[in-house]
Amino acid sequence: MRKIIYWVHTSVDGFIDGPNGEFDWPHMGPELSAYSESLDERVDTLLFGRPVWEMMVGFWPDAESISDDPHTKAFAPFWRATPKIVFSRTYAGDEWTERVIRDDLAAEVGALKAAPGADLLLTGGAGLAAALTEHGLIDEYHIAVHPVVLGGGRPLFGRPEARLDLRAEGSRLLDGQVVVTTYRAA
Repeated sequence: MRKIIYWVHTSVDGFIDGPNGEFDWPHMGPELSAYSESLDERVDTLLFGRPVWEMMVGFWPDAESISDDPHTKAFAPFWRATPKIVFSRTYAGDEWTERVIRDDLAAEVGALKAAPGADLLLTGGAGLAAALTEHGLIDEYHIAVHPVVLGGGRPLFGRPEARLDLRAEGSRLLDGQVVVTTYRAA
């Protein structure tokens, strides 16, 4: 059975973006980039909710012409070459999307997990992650806590209706400033 890995950046106060949607605060140093790339090596499909997808598709197709950042140069070819699935009831898809899943989240994702292949990587976002968590479909949570207090924005886990018990698997300090903790569903 394939796993769904949730890889997300958050502030110390638990927000995945700022009060105005800003996402200019994560710093991808060499150690954090290497950690991210190690997750990429485990997967063959990328999963996105529509808000994150719109941000990603606006940058990654031509990322190297926009940024000289080493992480950008390493991730962009992987992003372009890897099949991508977007979850949205209204999005028609585009040249970069392998598939759009609109309905019956639990059944569709259950079928994805049961299909042959490597693991699946859900990157960022809150809405899709909350929905998948509610259905018990996320296997690993990799949460990078950056040393910033945003004071508002979208909370990491939205507003869950039920308590979520997680089991910490390990924690690392990367680039001397970002703490990445790995959790599994308890």
